[in-house]
This record gives sequence, C-alpha cells and structure tokens, in this order.
Amino acid sequence: MTCEQGTTFRRTLFIEQPDLVADPTGQTFEPYDLSGYAARMQVRRTIDSTSFLLELTTENGALTVNPSEAINEIFIDVSASVTASVSTSGVYDIEIIDDEGVVSRVLEGEFNLSPEVTR
Repeated sequence: MTCEQGTTFRRTLFIEQPDLVADPTGQTFEPYDLSGYAARMQVRRTIDSTSFLLELTTENGALTVNPSEAINEIFIDVSASVTASVSTSGVYDIEIIDDEGVVSRVLEGEFNLSPEVTR
C-alpha cells in the first residue's frame, strides 16, 4: 500500500471469502458479510515498534464498514494534514471485529510512504 505524504489517502477494500458451497476447491469467492463489524488499522515503523505512525478505526472515522448483500467494503479516508505528519514507511494490518468481539485480520503488508515535495 502506498501513501503519498500530504495528500488525502482514500482506498476502498472489497472483503471476500471462498465460496465453498458453490466451489469446494475454494477458487471462487463471495462477499464477506460485514454486518455488525467494526474495523481497525495501525501503521508502525516495524512490527516490533511500540508506537504507531497511524491509527485508523471506525470509531475515529478514518475507516468505514459498508456491508451490503452484494459488496462488502471497508473505506479508508485519511486527511492530507494527517498524511503530512507521517514521516516514514512501515508495516500495517487491518482487522475486523464482530459484535461478539471476535477479531480477524483481513489484510497486512508494507506501508510505503511517498515523500511530499510541495508543502
């Protein structure tokens, strides 16, 4: 995932799962039912870092979970002023939490920061 420093960072994630009923091989996917879910994401310099560079949640408004029958999405929306404060690349993951408190990781990887020149 690449973030351009000092710009509005918006991404839409479509969450799917294997459709084992229609295709027992697990190669066909269907939307993951996100009804009743919250989401959270942290970006840290390294996996072992004790502090985070960014913390995005449904509670702070940076993540929005949009469940529907056809498409289940998580929207990421971070303001330009927030991305301007990020000073380095790192790693991230995104977790979803159901209404019973069960946590599942849906995405993880490198968070690449493209430094801003125009300030």
